[in-house]
Amino acid sequence: VQEVRPPSLDSTSDPPAIFDGTTRLYISYACSYAQRVWITRNCKGLQDKIKLVPINLQNRPTWYKEKVYPPNKVPSLEHNNEVKGESLDLVKYIDSNFEGPSLFPSNPDKRQFAEELLSYTDSFNKGVITSFKADGMNDAGAAFDYIEMALSKFDDGPFFLGQFSLVDIAYAPFIERFQPFLLDVKKYDIKAGRPKLATWIEEMNKNEAYKQTSLDPEEYIATYKKRFL
Repeated sequence: VQEVRPPSLDSTSDPPAIFDGTTRLYISYACSYAQRVWITRNCKGLQDKIKLVPINLQNRPTWYKEKVYPPNKVPSLEHNNEVKGESLDLVKYIDSNFEGPSLFPSNPDKRQFAEELLSYTDSFNKGVITSFKADGMNDAGAAFDYIEMALSKFDDGPFFLGQFSLVDIAYAPFIERFQPFLLDVKKYDIKAGRPKLATWIEEMNKNEAYKQTSLDPEEYIATYKKRFL
């Protein structure tokens, strides 16, 4: 069932009834970091337990910083009269503290590799973004080669840890934006010569909980052009 996306709240919007016992996930529809947590909520089937509160980051309400989350960023999660932030922390928090299928494996080798991959996400993003304005594609190529290699480690499924996990959730929002942008601007196909990555993208696109959080690739291209070029 396609979830109806509530309208984004801006500087003219009233705040929700903060700390009334409702669990709220504050996001922006366009933010890749917020998308990680939104995907996690959906994959665990928590649409009725965690309410989405989208914020308009271009015209954000003053009450968000004053009353909800002083760092004034998304995502943040209001739960048990506290507000927490940082996307990877929130992904783990929701996985540990709410019902639904576990997104973190019990196998120690997989857990260790998961932590390695999660700590690489920022380097991956930097490597790819550096290439947006560079002449060559060396940095992006190396970053995507690392992903291809990582996807080859476990052979019990097409995902990073074999089976679908929060590692896939951590990377998906970024790869989803990089792929159309690099193809459009650099004529660079991230899937070329990377069969594991091509399969991973195909498998991710079959995941309804994830697909419900995606925007039109044309929107990503336009946003990235404005932001990076």
